[in-house]
Amino acid sequence: MTASVMGRFNRQIMPEEQRIYDHLLYWIDVETPSEILERFHALFIGEARYADPEIAEALERVVASRTASDEFRFVLNRCCHILVNRWQSHSQNQLAIPKLVELFDHIPTGYVSTRTRVRSVRQRRELTKQFTETEQFHILSRLAQVLSQAAEGGGSRTLGTLIRRYPYLYEHCLISEDATQEQQNTVRQLQSGMQRKFEIDLSQYITYQVRRSQAEAANRVLSTSSQRIIQPVNNPTLLGEREFRQAIKHYVGRIDGARTYKDMAHSFLVQSTHNRPFAAFKDDLYEYITASIDPEYGRQKFNNQLHTRLSTILPSSNAQKVDDFLMVRTCSQLFNFLIVESSHSPQHFVFIDLMTNLGPILTTGILLKIVLLCRKVKPVLERRFSVLFSHYEEYSRDAVQWLVIALENLNLALSANFGAIDLSFIR
Repeated sequence: MTASVMGRFNRQIMPEEQRIYDHLLYWIDVETPSEILERFHALFIGEARYADPEIAEALERVVASRTASDEFRFVLNRCCHILVNRWQSHSQNQLAIPKLVELFDHIPTGYVSTRTRVRSVRQRRELTKQFTETEQFHILSRLAQVLSQAAEGGGSRTLGTLIRRYPYLYEHCLISEDATQEQQNTVRQLQSGMQRKFEIDLSQYITYQVRRSQAEAANRVLSTSSQRIIQPVNNPTLLGEREFRQAIKHYVGRIDGARTYKDMAHSFLVQSTHNRPFAAFKDDLYEYITASIDPEYGRQKFNNQLHTRLSTILPSSNAQKVDDFLMVRTCSQLFNFLIVESSHSPQHFVFIDLMTNLGPILTTGILLKIVLLCRKVKPVLERRFSVLFSHYEEYSRDAVQWLVIALENLNLALSANFGAIDLSFIR
């Protein structure tokens, strides 16, 4: 085989691959999702020779290639996403995506009746089975979970089944390293739609809470026959009603009786970044963060840990004036310290300690204070949480309830401060 096109990471796309892609691109516009699923099964999982001889031969050549053990996963992933990208853009077809993933749960093993093609069928099935153990398939499964209409109830289910609830994780959990631009666009469109839906649900629930409170006050002075009835609206979070009220008031309302988180961030930026050397800026940042920390807790070890971490951030730049690069680097390093360092080093003792001692609302408030100083690090904050999500993905929700609560609080804090809805009336 000779190379035809260069893919991502300088991967050579063979002519046989391209014929398979073109074949699926043609039929995806002709057949129903159920018909395409049957076609996909026949092509990659079934035993009988595929009905189109040219495509069957192209696939056999791809499977028999010397690089198949390393590269077939990219071919199969691309084929899956050809279907996913088209179905995702039509809401009536989105449920076909979980069904596509389910096909991989039933890959036959063992006996192959077609003697003349035993080797070819076994190779194809083995490579397809290997695909289910890759990060590409893991990401595809997450995407199916996002689009699934299945109920989310039950603490015994895994944390991973909650991915649908957190659009801020999508870009970090649903895009693989070999994703095409079209795949990336698909995920971002999905993210935008789910974020918009959450914000609408959030606004409606808060409005309901306000109206219910007003109605309860009015009903206390009205006769039974005149009392107002407010149509209930579901809580869009997994927080209890009391926890929800406390959280949303904290992230939007006045923290110190006069200023919101946005107000405090604005004041800090005005006072601490104008012609200030980097060393002085870090000192100011230390005071800004520790102002939200219980003094007794801070004195134990946290304040010293924070001060040490800040001092190690680009000490060679201490005499320089604060610029965009220094701001981004500092805030990013703080998220590494406060949440989790990286996927390769997923220690998160500081974050668990904060959650345990300060609680989820105040802990999230500290993170919010930082991201409001530099909005460019919002993706860094989201990525740190995606590392935690991936680390605990297979745990039952009951086992990591602290993380579920943290994810819910961050969803509220980001939506309230960076979303399109206006919640200023809560103050």
